[in-house]
Amino acid sequence: MPRKVDPDPDWILDQRRQLGERVRAARLHANYRQERLAHESGVTRLTLQNIEAGTTDARVGWLMRIAHTLGIDVRDLLG
Repeated sequence: MPRKVDPDPDWILDQRRQLGERVRAARLHANYRQERLAHESGVTRLTLQNIEAGTTDARVGWLMRIAHTLGIDVRDLLG
């Protein structure tokens, strides 16, 4: 029988949205469109959209790829 998973509390959803805002700001600052960042980082555009919208738990590996491509430290995305 599948284990019931409780929905994420509001503070996690807020942190996820803030992370997404930092990813989007860093992307725009580097003058990247989502398509280009997806291509160069190896993270799908749909995943980037979901990260920026704060609707997914971003894997550390994805964030490391994004940060590397944008020429920033992953800690800048994590805040």
